[in-house]
Amino acid sequence: MMRVRVVLLASLLVVPGLVQAEVCTTQSQMAATDRDALAARAKELAAMVQDGNVSDLQAALVPEYAKDFGSLPDVVNGVTPKLKGGAIVVEQVYLLDDSDAKHNANGSQPEAQFYCSLNKSPAEADFSIPGLDTGKYAFVITEVQNATSPWRLSFLLKQVQSKWALAGFYPTAMWAAGHDGLWYWRQARTMAANNQHWNAWLYYQEAGELLRPARFIQSTHLQKLRSEQTAAAPPQLSEGVSVQAPLVVKSADGQEFHFTSLGVDDSLGKEKVDVAARLKVDQIGDVATANKRNAAAMSALVAAYPELRTAFHGVWIFAVAPGQNPFATEQAMSEIH
Repeated sequence: MMRVRVVLLASLLVVPGLVQAEVCTTQSQMAATDRDALAARAKELAAMVQDGNVSDLQAALVPEYAKDFGSLPDVVNGVTPKLKGGAIVVEQVYLLDDSDAKHNANGSQPEAQFYCSLNKSPAEADFSIPGLDTGKYAFVITEVQNATSPWRLSFLLKQVQSKWALAGFYPTAMWAAGHDGLWYWRQARTMAANNQHWNAWLYYQEAGELLRPARFIQSTHLQKLRSEQTAAAPPQLSEGVSVQAPLVVKSADGQEFHFTSLGVDDSLGKEKVDVAARLKVDQIGDVATANKRNAAAMSALVAAYPELRTAFHGVWIFAVAPGQNPFATEQAMSEIH
């Protein structure tokens, strides 16, 4: 989204019992004046995104990012058309203070970890942000609500003197193919109960994408979702899918296809989401060759796991070769033979 230091991505590491210099204050614990000020600032920023006001967003950046605008304009321009006519609502506000955090021995910033208890209950929302400079931060989740495609706009803010400046922006869709994350979670449970483990694994994945405000956030509920996904995974996916551990599928004629990722795509806006798979290849080749190979990969994937036909509109294949742009094609399930 923005450059790495602005859009901060990390996986959560929770170490029970570890004494932390970081302090989290949830909205129910903070003073009303602080909560209202942060909510108002987040609504201002969300309105800038909704209006496509890139220049004011640049002016709102923390000083160390303002000169290097990164890809923020592209992100904003991609999101703005989806927000027209929506009402901006502030959902959650967190104060994150690591002013007393110490540097590592080599002078680098340690991973900042904030554990936020929700309403004095066992439920938590946890943040794990690498390379975060010491200071006072806030994370505010807003929703742009409309009838067809609600979006979540989340902002990492840093206190600079008496103002809250923009340190990170995280836009995420809340619906896919007309349904929210909780719907995909419920469907995944039903699929798992009916031994549709491939469909369940992918629907759990989509539920997590729709429910998580940013990748460096974990919560009690998201951990439960991930545990259910792991329990429902077919044996071939028990360790996930990656470049190091690809999913290998053979076609009827013995051709092998190495898939390095398997996920869900809603870019076509159909009545159902698509399967999206990255295919490792040595060379893309000419268009005819690449099309033929992608079609064969789709056929092999659906033939190996025919339950996919019932839960998805179609399949995207992204053929990836070293040093070349990916070659992507999509076909509806009715076109895959």
